Amino acid sequence: MIRKKLAKIFREQEFYPNFLSLFVHPAYFARKGLVENVKVLAKHINGKVLDVGCGTKPYQRLFNFKEYIGLELDTPENRQHKNADFFYDGERFPFKGAEFDSVVANEVLEHVFNPEVFLRETNRVLKINGHFLLTVPFVWDEHEQPFDYARYSSFGIKYILEKHGFKVLEHRKSVNDIRVVFQFINSYIKKKVNIKNRYFKLLIFIILISPANILGSVLYKILPQNNDLYLDNIVLSQKIK
Repeated sequence: MIRKKLAKIFREQEFYPNFLSLFVHPAYFARKGLVENVKVLAKHINGKVLDVGCGTKPYQRLFNFKEYIGLELDTPENRQHKNADFFYDGERFPFKGAEFDSVVANEVLEHVFNPEVFLRETNRVLKINGHFLLTVPFVWDEHEQPFDYARYSSFGIKYILEKHGFKVLEHRKSVNDIRVVFQFINSYIKKKVNIKNRYFKLLIFIILISPANILGSVLYKILPQNNDLYLDNIVLSQKIK
């Protein structure tokens, strides 16, 4: 029972980090920045919503929707572990045109080898004037290898969205300060600490990761921001054609 409760707490902390996460979460700054920025823009996502690359639908609770549908790439692993309502072949979304009021895609576009097709399909299933909320890394290590294909600058994401019929309404740069440095220190530690025992691994994380999280949390309040160096793009756009 205690183990199940702890597991539930850690699952919650994965995408909604709080004070407890400060001491153990290797992606504390990245996940905290994402949820804070998505919360700000969540009010624009409503009606019938499509979550592309939905995973476990971590941000579903933030949106005011009538219907929420998760879509994932059709693989045996995704069918087993992802909380999707529909699966597709990586090309055409299994929905009719202009079916959705809103579309969200969180940390997905960097894993799409054919972004032109992906954005064309996003546009197709979205109603005119519908909103598309996209988060995608700018500075991050390679992850979910070998399916990590791209990084997008603020200029690149604006260009490719406009090219496919979207108008950027708001673009936010998540964690655009000294915390980027500490996030990379923790990412390095996470990938190099190969310990199978979860409790010993947790102890090592507390010893090595918490100092970087704590120091970064203090210094970013003192040191200036840097809009040229940040972790994630959070972009709210609107289908105009």
